[in-house]
Amino acid sequence: MEVYTVGSKSFTAVAINTAAKAGEWIKLKLGAHAMLDVKSSAQDLVTEVDRGSESLIRNLIRTHFPTHAFLGEEGVGAGANASVQALKEVSGAEYLWIVDPIDGTTNFVHGFPFFSVSIALAHKGEVIVGVIYDPFHDELFVAEKGKGAYLKGKRMQVSGDAKLSDSLIATGFPAGTTSTLPVNMKGLQALAPKVRNTRVIGSAALHLAYVAAGRLSGFWEIGLNSWDIAAGALLVREAGGEVTDTLGRPYSLPVRHVLATNGRIHRELQLELAAADATGYE
Repeated sequence: MEVYTVGSKSFTAVAINTAAKAGEWIKLKLGAHAMLDVKSSAQDLVTEVDRGSESLIRNLIRTHFPTHAFLGEEGVGAGANASVQALKEVSGAEYLWIVDPIDGTTNFVHGFPFFSVSIALAHKGEVIVGVIYDPFHDELFVAEKGKGAYLKGKRMQVSGDAKLSDSLIATGFPAGTTSTLPVNMKGLQALAPKVRNTRVIGSAALHLAYVAAGRLSGFWEIGLNSWDIAAGALLVREAGGEVTDTLGRPYSLPVRHVLATNGRIHRELQLELAAADATGYE
């Protein structure tokens, strides 16, 4: 498998190495974190482990690529507007690393073993490398643009489910209790009777990785950020799936309302969200 390189350095190797080191550090802290802060709401948590993981990741990446731009969740203020503005400020960068140091902080805080490190690299606004590492289960999901998506050295393939009624799909419960959460709940209420079953494991990055691995046939959520989606979106596409916004428009870094599927159920799922007025768009 070829890798993107600059000089003699592989972008993908750096992403993998960095995610693995951050993941192992996070795992050591499980059950031992000391501080817990609230960001935008009581459902939006951050710990000193999130901050420490992001600092570790930023320092490792800058060691290799000091001129690259960096967008990490913990360097951004709370709320949707701050996230949108932070992405705009770095959108002109040739190379931009987009990082969620712990996706699934609430799970981490409660010792629920589903959280991940998400690292993506965008070149001129297009994601070319995506790595998601689940340290608890020691699963490393890796994708390169045009080169496929891999788990434990084996190429991943999305599921073969051809209709919603045969599909296991996932969503999340957004932190915006008066804004995004009610919209997502409308979608969940509409879809739950029409699918085989639904799952909410509390990490958008892992949901996307699981779509790529064929464990889920679809995932949607309202009100996510670029660092939640960027790496996972590449994984899904490189595993043969489809990623759009909830209106069915092509995925790009500013997308906040995301729909990712095996491709076969994409249109059906998108139409159900639209019929339920659950796309997040007016």
